Amino acid sequence: MRSNISLRDKFIKQRYLFLMLLPGVVLVALFSYAPILGWVMAFKEYQLGMSIFSGRFMGFEQFKAFFANAGDAAYVIRNTICINLLTIVINLTSACAFAVLLNEIKTGLLKKAVQSFSFFPFFISWIITYSIFNTFLSSQSGVLNHILVDLHLTGTGIDFLGNPRYAWQVILFVSFWKYIGYNSVIFLSSISSIDQSQYEAAKIDGAGRFGEIFYITLPGLAPTLVVLLILNSGWIFSSNFGQYFLFTNSMNWERMEVLDVYIYKYGLKLLDFSYATAVGIVKTIASIIMLFIVNSAAKRLNGRSII
Repeated sequence: MRSNISLRDKFIKQRYLFLMLLPGVVLVALFSYAPILGWVMAFKEYQLGMSIFSGRFMGFEQFKAFFANAGDAAYVIRNTICINLLTIVINLTSACAFAVLLNEIKTGLLKKAVQSFSFFPFFISWIITYSIFNTFLSSQSGVLNHILVDLHLTGTGIDFLGNPRYAWQVILFVSFWKYIGYNSVIFLSSISSIDQSQYEAAKIDGAGRFGEIFYITLPGLAPTLVVLLILNSGWIFSSNFGQYFLFTNSMNWERMEVLDVYIYKYGLKLLDFSYATAVGIVKTIASIIMLFIVNSAAKRLNGRSII
């Protein structure tokens, strides 16, 4: 039976909920949607101090300049896509496995201690995170290099933070260390929502703990994994600026410079605002397209989507 309550009556009835929602809507509008007006700079010959609506109209010249510069576009897009794809795969699969293992711990105190210890890095700022890894991985005074030299595994310290050969491994491990606890909480909440009667029925049928995990827990986590995969796919062209800004240096920049750092370099260091804005628009459009592609693929393969 259809409700006869009008939209106005619903709004009045739930007015306090809308008032609670209002601050969040205002913040999103101010910091996420209002800055989109600045996109006009990508089509103008903008100079610092000018109005964004003034200046000579240049059309798509800045976009053409980015793709015409094959060297910059190739390595920046390569770094962004490869690192972010690997990060998504490693972080989601490891968090799923960690949550399953954590759920198997039957001692409540131990389980809470492990969960708290793994969650703690998520709250550490990137400045402190870099300081921690610099302490362990520095080629001159790093703890890890001291251990390797003392064990005669290497003659001299390895420059983990500067050598391009180790750039991706370091950044992937840092992301894994920082986010595994946070992501595992999402999977743990999903595990707790699985009907416990399924486990009881499995025990009656003679299934062991591995059988319960394989036939009940993992299938129960599949919807959550699909949703997280879709949500994270929208970030394949976006990176945590603070993370890459701190871990990028003059020796490993060609393997570490991603689109966000590239935009920062041209926008705030070289003051080429029009070019930086154009690259930012390309990144945003590519992210939206990727989100729809992954969502469509998930809907066809698994029958689940968020759009």
